Amino acid sequence: MNDLTLYYNPTPNGHKPVLLLEELGVGYDIHYIDIQRGDQFSKTFDVISPNNRIPALVDHAPNDGIDAPVSVFESGAILYYLADKHGQFLPLDRRARIEVMQWLFWQVSGLGPMAGQAHHFIHYAPENIEYASQRYVMECARLYSVIDKRLVQSAYLADEYSIADMACWSWVMRHHRHQQDLADYPNVKRWYDTLEQRPAVARTRQIAEGYAGVASEVSDEVRQVLFTPVKK
Repeated sequence: MNDLTLYYNPTPNGHKPVLLLEELGVGYDIHYIDIQRGDQFSKTFDVISPNNRIPALVDHAPNDGIDAPVSVFESGAILYYLADKHGQFLPLDRRARIEVMQWLFWQVSGLGPMAGQAHHFIHYAPENIEYASQRYVMECARLYSVIDKRLVQSAYLADEYSIADMACWSWVMRHHRHQQDLADYPNVKRWYDTLEQRPAVARTRQIAEGYAGVASEVSDEVRQVLFTPVKK
């Protein structure tokens, strides 16, 4: 068994830690969480991820002087934890680090949630609500314009390739699902094409494809599991 266990499903947020782990080249085990079946609500997973969402990480050897595993939930927190522990893809310099962190926070608070809502109303809502779907598609367009403007100034979201790029890539890779055309954002397209050439990105996609066939059709029963609050 490796020191790191990643609780995973091949969603945009699930891709983030996989990409970082592949970039770091450290060993890890994947524990698949079938979110359509409701694995995320199990008592075991609830202890690790009290928000009942993937991804989550358990580090069985945190090397912090305390003889106990560390569990981390929320994709942005996992990226920060791993990058900080391994001293890669997150600068030590305070100004350079805040540049990375502000774009990471921008992704987890903006791009991810807005694109996720677009996905929901376009692909999962049981009825078409035009206002809702267009509201989130247009907000995605605004957010793509934000990063397109930033990428005029730099090859990456910060000065160097970092966890901020990894976090954003995982959602931009699904641009077609939130009805964005990268041809409308030439700097985003250049950045995206550059990242797609990285071997770790290819491995992340390959891992995701290995689990792609596990998901079932989005039936009413599946919607009930995914989108109905569960009382604890």
